[in-house]
Amino acid sequence: MTTLQSVPALGTHSAAGSHQSRAETREQLSKATYDLLVIGGGILGISTAWHAAQSGLRVALVDAGDFAGATSSASSKLLHGGLRYLQTGAVKLVAENHFERRAVSRQVAPHLANPLTFYLPVYKGGPHGAAKLGAGVFAYSALSAFGDGVGHLLSPSKAAQDVPELRTDNLKAVAVYGDDQMNDSRMALMTVRAAVEAGASVLNHAEVTGLRFTKGRVTGAELKDRMSGDEFGVNARLVLNATGPWVDHLRKMENPDAAPSIRLSKGAHLVLKRTAPWKAALATPIDKYRITFALPWEDMLLLGTTDEEFEGDPADVRVTESDTAQILDEAAFSIRDQQLSRDLITYSFAGLRVLPGGPGDTSKAKRETVVTEGAGGMLSVAGGKWTTFRHIGRTVMKKLEALPGHPLGDGYEPISQLQKRLPLPGIANPRAVAHRLLVDGPAPGPRMAADTAKHLATHYGSLSFDIARLANENPALAERISPDAPEIWAQVVYARDHEWAETADDVLRRRTTLTIRGLASDDVRAKVQDVLDNK
Repeated sequence: MTTLQSVPALGTHSAAGSHQSRAETREQLSKATYDLLVIGGGILGISTAWHAAQSGLRVALVDAGDFAGATSSASSKLLHGGLRYLQTGAVKLVAENHFERRAVSRQVAPHLANPLTFYLPVYKGGPHGAAKLGAGVFAYSALSAFGDGVGHLLSPSKAAQDVPELRTDNLKAVAVYGDDQMNDSRMALMTVRAAVEAGASVLNHAEVTGLRFTKGRVTGAELKDRMSGDEFGVNARLVLNATGPWVDHLRKMENPDAAPSIRLSKGAHLVLKRTAPWKAALATPIDKYRITFALPWEDMLLLGTTDEEFEGDPADVRVTESDTAQILDEAAFSIRDQQLSRDLITYSFAGLRVLPGGPGDTSKAKRETVVTEGAGGMLSVAGGKWTTFRHIGRTVMKKLEALPGHPLGDGYEPISQLQKRLPLPGIANPRAVAHRLLVDGPAPGPRMAADTAKHLATHYGSLSFDIARLANENPALAERISPDAPEIWAQVVYARDHEWAETADDVLRRRTTLTIRGLASDDVRAKVQDVLDNK
């Protein structure tokens, strides 16, 4: 690999479409009065900011860390109807989830989502019989209007061709159904971009240190820029607390006597190198309620997840040795040992699901969204799932519309009037984009590698051409960041200039796949940080 000494110097700002600097954003935030200040840049906050900006509101969005830096980038990477919800009789919920899943994967972000076939293995002595699961996947596909084919049963030998590491001893049948998969960090970033294009002001790495009050009402927040140390404030007519696992922390800033409103459930995942190509994912029932997933994702294998109550500081959530052992043990129900060697693990991550407060087992708790209003008028939103992120944004907006005294002002366009399936930036057919990147590759010089073209097309859509242009103008930026990953240095410059990346982790963990592949070495981190610092 090139030493890339030249990259930082050559990776200067491209004027076209660059977003404003942090200093400019801070100044804008501190001078304006916003209709809505969203605190929390996870997908709930981002989706609400996007919908609010589309509705004509003046919107600000801030997060103490990076956008999608916590729970929203620690998901199972699925857009799914929720097969297990059928068991609890939640037919309407599954139908709604399917509607949203298909809207996102077909109309809103076909460049960021891809269909995935799931195999549900039925073993002798397992928690469910073949007839029950066969009927279940048929009903599941019916609720999605058979848009992903008809759920059916498959012979073990056919399934083993598609999933070579499938354990076939005592395997009676395999139930088949369809859902969708995504890279959650990329989906979140594109939604931030959509919010900004609709007029929102956004700032990551900006921590709320206190709330502003006027006559007992929350009317803004005090902030500290974690990158520069600058302190500033934002005024807003309405404040939305969308801080996920930290939602009660912020509610206590509004009212020190606020009772806890949520509980947290930890979900851990492992990423492994694959020993063979997989053409389908596995969803293996562990007991009556829980399923463990083995998902081909980003050329790797994603295993998980766990579900256990979490108490303590959300910032301290980690994958423990017992999490790793549990995930590998549960995966071993349906996967051969050679694919589960600890030597293949490249990365592990854990996130916190935010569940409504209350007793009982977290694995049976409803994944619903709860919106509450505090003593100072601050709205807090918690819960929900990735699949319904647009629906949650609309739900919160409807809640704001219903507040007494029309707090949203005159320029507001009711959410019901908005175009229902507004696409995210970069929408395009990824195959067509990849083809064009290969045909129109850098000239003179070598053509873009096929895996890089495919990677760009499925993570940026038509915005890939902006990255290709950077690589064309500066051959050093066409180099791979690591020989073992498709990403190129132009993506780092693009992340810095167009995607709010401030730290090496922002780039390596959430704007590229280097970290999950186990390729974020100290050397790579230092070079990436050099590029980021050279604005």
